[in-house]
Amino acid sequence: MSEIFSSIILPAVIFMGGLGVLLGVVIGVFAKYFKVDSDPRVELVTELLPGANCGGCGKAGCSDFAKSVVDGENPPGKCPVSSPEQVSSIARALGIDAGESFARRAVVCCGGDVEQMVRTPNYNGVLDCASAVLVAGGPKGCSYGCIGMGSCARKCPFGAIEIINNLAVVHSELCVGCGTCVAVCPRGVIKLVPAEAEVHVYCNNPDKGPDKRKVCKVSCLGCRKCERYSAEKFGTSGFLASVKYDAAELPTAADVEAIGCPTGALLTAKRHLEIETNNPEFAPNEDK
Repeated sequence: MSEIFSSIILPAVIFMGGLGVLLGVVIGVFAKYFKVDSDPRVELVTELLPGANCGGCGKAGCSDFAKSVVDGENPPGKCPVSSPEQVSSIARALGIDAGESFARRAVVCCGGDVEQMVRTPNYNGVLDCASAVLVAGGPKGCSYGCIGMGSCARKCPFGAIEIINNLAVVHSELCVGCGTCVAVCPRGVIKLVPAEAEVHVYCNNPDKGPDKRKVCKVSCLGCRKCERYSAEKFGTSGFLASVKYDAAELPTAADVEAIGCPTGALLTAKRHLEIETNNPEFAPNEDK
């Protein structure tokens, strides 16, 4: 046994120990001569940021955004999650201008829930919006509306999206406008709009009115009723109305009531949420 230890085991132990020491020396040399000094300002800005790593600024994460701020590529105000106090703190720490900050919120431009939308028969695909698009377009008849598989809700870092009646609905009080949901939606149904906007067109279908009505009861008919009411606040492209979010004065709940959208596609975010939580008072205004 002693012969085996002295002839095989001991040399192996000595070899491995020597190899470990050699590698340690090599790593130490590389660490000393190839060290990349980090800018302490980047670490400071990273600490002052919320740490959501949502990507709403267009960067891979808070650390990457912090570097871009230090390098002068982006102002601190471009972070959609930072509070005004956080933005001011970063600007003061670096001695730079905070830059303009625009609060935005996401809106799902579709009202076609399970009760309003014509459903395709026997959909048995993967519960993922991108996958559903590849499998006969998903479970709903409208090829432009919300698929309702919840990919956006699962990706939202702030839990601001809920699937109600097979339709994605945004809770504005939780949304910070990071844009994660916009990037994941395969149909482009979700848009980022000014945070103060309370009125939206809950339809994304550009087809003619009669064709839309075949697949959805609450689609926009393109009747231009809202545009005739106020061309400053509303516009129409083809057969689809839209809110002019860059208008000097955004539309209000009073405007929605005065217009009386024939299908109920034009709503406030509050009213839309009430409808999707099964408010029994809602009925499309078919007579107007």
